[in-house]
Amino acid sequence: MLIAESRAVISGGASGLGLAVARRIVSAGGEVALLDVNEAQGAAAVAELGKRAVYIATDVSDESAVDAAINRALEHLGSITVAVTCAGIATPARFVGKQGAMPGSVFRRMLEINLTGTLLVSKAAAVAMQRNAPNATGERGVIIMTASVAAFDGQIGQVAYAASKGGIVAMTLPMAREMAASGIRVVTIAPGLFATPMLKGLPQAVQDSLGQQTPFPPRLGEPDEFAALAGQIIENPMLNGETIRLDGAIRMQAR
Repeated sequence: MLIAESRAVISGGASGLGLAVARRIVSAGGEVALLDVNEAQGAAAVAELGKRAVYIATDVSDESAVDAAINRALEHLGSITVAVTCAGIATPARFVGKQGAMPGSVFRRMLEINLTGTLLVSKAAAVAMQRNAPNATGERGVIIMTASVAAFDGQIGQVAYAASKGGIVAMTLPMAREMAASGIRVVTIAPGLFATPMLKGLPQAVQDSLGQQTPFPPRLGEPDEFAALAGQIIENPMLNGETIRLDGAIRMQAR
């Protein structure tokens, strides 16, 4: 599947990793629909990307909102061939800390946005992809989900976050197996420490310290590097049913 022919929906597409993917697709000649809750960032992203982009306000944890957003994206794009799920939160919370045990609501909210939100966007996009005519190699679409190295190396304070990202990893292979009959591939990227808006808001000394935990290159990953891998996944038909760590060989310590 060619990036230049992509018609992509990107959750969390108004900033960070999602916006980097949108830039890569649009620069190659494709079109994107940015699903995000931040309307100001969405408007800014569309102003930057131009007429090949549209912003759709979407709470990914709300099934009816996601379904409506996918329908709106279809109206703008004509079809959906790529779905990239980057929407997520990463609020740390100790399982049992000095202030007491983590409220169940914190855990549920993390799962609702990170895990359920990924599922809702993926399934709605998959339904739309099934209507596509297959290309010369039989493909109808590609779903790219975003996990985290925390799915494998969760740190203290990441019980909820690691569970949400581990769930995405666990969904990847069975989802790919099920969608194979429709010519739809499913691949997950598990990034390490990346220069997303959340980390870029930290003091530079803290950013440098975090980056130096990565064996090589000893720095934070750049969103463009995430987007480059997403582009390779879109164009390489043999990438399917796998979770790819994009982390510079980091293995997170306990804290």
